[in-house]
This record gives sequence, structure tokens and C-alpha cells, in this order.
Amino acid sequence: MKLVIQIPCYNEEMTIADVLSELPDVIPGISSIETVVIDDGSTDNTIARARANGVDYVIKNIGNKGLGNTFRIGVDFALRIGADILVNTDGDNQYPGSYIEPLVLPILEGHSDIVVGNRQTDSISHFSVTKKFFQRLGTLLTRLLSGGDLVEDAVSGFRAYSRAALIELNVTSEFSYVLDTTLQASNKKIKTSSVPIVTNAPTRPSRLFSSIWEHMWKSGKQLLRVFAMYRPLRVFISLGIFFGVIGSVPLLRFVIDYFYGSGGLGKIQSLVIGGVLISVSLNMFALGVIGDMMSKNRNLIEQVLSKTKAREIESEDKSMYE
Repeated sequence: MKLVIQIPCYNEEMTIADVLSELPDVIPGISSIETVVIDDGSTDNTIARARANGVDYVIKNIGNKGLGNTFRIGVDFALRIGADILVNTDGDNQYPGSYIEPLVLPILEGHSDIVVGNRQTDSISHFSVTKKFFQRLGTLLTRLLSGGDLVEDAVSGFRAYSRAALIELNVTSEFSYVLDTTLQASNKKIKTSSVPIVTNAPTRPSRLFSSIWEHMWKSGKQLLRVFAMYRPLRVFISLGIFFGVIGSVPLLRFVIDYFYGSGGLGKIQSLVIGGVLISVSLNMFALGVIGDMMSKNRNLIEQVLSKTKAREIESEDKSMYE
């Protein structure tokens, strides 16, 4: 059983040595542990520090590709070197390496295919009240959209994935992979669980976003986009009902005036506005049907893609040992 620990990095020369030094050398049930640093266009000495501190592999992106793309590159590489379990941790030393063993345990025991490190954000002292509130709100929204109690910390990047989960999942976001893979796991019935962790003190501000509002905006867009990809009928039917209800109000106003008032002459604007909104509503219903058919095709394509990836990886693994 091979464990691959990947560390996406962007200008982490001050912390990468600490991250690597905390990683476990031995875990019961794991026969080998290999480390991969994925350098996302760093301009400092991140790579040199990583190599000096014993990292097994270094992947260097040409330019800054973003966390989502960097994670996907790491997943492809981990599968090709025979990873049975992949753990993703951060290069800023936010997540203590001592929690990797409990993180992979549910996968080793066959209870889960994805395990998320729950940072217990309510107890993090350096999180503001506002940040804690929006962390809870984001996790609640993710649970509602996914249709179940998947994770207790939806935006935690400290995660373990089984080989089967890595083959099934397809990262579609450049911003971040966590919400993307969480919603995909729900729709693909991939078993996900959480383990509690305590994070280290922050070493720098986040580079994914400049403020909590930017984070909310980007995360919200990603949640809605991924949800619409997998549940288009629910999204567009809901929008259709919304516009239909709003549009019926001015139309009803016109009808009442037409039969019991001035014959509708003074309410033409209500007829126009209501007609436009009802037209939008009908278009939403049509888009929901079209989107649902496209979603079924996407499911078939993803099944073929998963089987293709599995065959390619199996072929490469065999060639490595011949």
C-alpha cells in the first residue's frame, strides 16, 4: 500500500522545510511513503529547499496555474507512480504532519474513500467572528447542495483520497478543488468522512483570496456552477418557478383590472412585465430539461473517462515493473 503526500507550493521557501520535517516516515498498513512538491511558478528558493530536505519528487509548473490545476497535475502524477492513497497538505505548514496517520486510517480500514481534516474552525483563535460565521455558512450551504452531511469543514485542503476516488473525480475549477471534489463525491456516491485536527498558527495571509468577500464570491460561483453541472433540472426548475411566481403578480394585476376595472388600459405595463417574466420562466424550464439531458451525457462520458484512466494507469504500472 503506497501513500503519496503532495504539497502544492507557491513561494514557500520559509516553511517547506518545516512541512517536510513533520511528515511521517512510517504508518501501520502503509508499505511506502513518497512525497511530491508541486511548485506553482514560485520565484523564490522553494524547490531548492524542498530538495535539500529530502522530497522524493518535484513537479514545476511553468507559470502560476492556480490551486485547482496544480491539484489535478498532482493527482495525475500520483496515480502514475502507483499511489493507493493520496494526501494533500499545504506548503505554508498550516496542517501538522502528525495528523496524516488518522487522516488515512478510515481509507485503510475501508470505511471511506475521501477523508477531510476538520479544522474545527469555531475553536481557531486567529479566525475572526466574521470569518468563523462565513466558514459555517459555507459548509452548511455545501451540505444543502450536496444533499447530505458530507463534511464538517467544506473548505479544508487537508484531505486524503483513495485510488478509486482519484480515478472517479475530475477537477474542473482553477480556483480551488475542495468544493468541486466535495460536490462531485456526493453526486458520484463516493463515501466521505471527516477527522478532527488542530492547525498550526498562520505563517502568512492566504494567497487564494485577498479578503473574505472575495473568497465568498469565488466559492459561491464555484458551488453554483458545480451544482448546476450535476443537478441542472433542480437549478433551472427552481429558477423557473421563481420567475413564474414573480411574473404572475403583475399579470394577475392586469387581469383583475381588465375584468373589474378600466379594461386593462391603465395596466399595460403590468402585462408587459408579467409577460416577460413568464417568458423567462418558460425558458428556465426548457433549459432545465436540456441541462438534464446534457448531465446524463456527462455522466456517461465521465464513466468512460474513469475506465480509460484506470486502463492507462494499470498499463503504466505494469510497464514500470517489467
